[in-house]
Amino acid sequence: MVALSDRTYLTPDQYLTLETQSDVKHEYYDGEIFAMAGATDSHVTVAGNIFAMMLTHLRGSGCRVYISDMKARIERRDRFFYPDVMVTCESKDAETPLYKSFPKLIIEVLSDSTEAYDRGDKFADYQTLDSLEEYVLISTKRSRIECFRRGEAGLWILHTFVEGQFSLASVGFEGAVEAVYESVMFPAAEEPSET
Repeated sequence: MVALSDRTYLTPDQYLTLETQSDVKHEYYDGEIFAMAGATDSHVTVAGNIFAMMLTHLRGSGCRVYISDMKARIERRDRFFYPDVMVTCESKDAETPLYKSFPKLIIEVLSDSTEAYDRGDKFADYQTLDSLEEYVLISTKRSRIECFRRGEAGLWILHTFVEGQFSLASVGFEGAVEAVYESVMFPAAEEPSET
């Protein structure tokens, strides 16, 4: 995210109005807006692959899957984010065409500029959503899918997948890790330097 130089406070309604008129996407954080950076080929490919898998799997289920242009609203924290992929099965979300408040699955594709935020403060904000059952982080540097599932007493349990099959319990999905990375070129591993 890139902060705008203008530090004018915006209400959520003002933000939503501005966002419908903007050519650039912005996330909303405590009354301030932050411009979203562009994505790499690998990022877009991974997001597209997992979106296509979810779309096919959820067809006819009553659940909806969204990719990168739909906002998730975290009302308790006064935030709006653009998850890379989001699934909602809540009928109340049909009433809000600009954002969704009840996602059960959120997937973020990691990038160098957002990885720490996606793992830290953003995940903490997402955890305040009572509807959220799984939060998934997908690496673009190597084959690695990290799935945080809400367990007993609200504790988040990490399940890591690097090869073979992976599962998303929130939507009853199982698929191949390899399919998530179809057409993705991983960066070459750096050789250790000799001293």
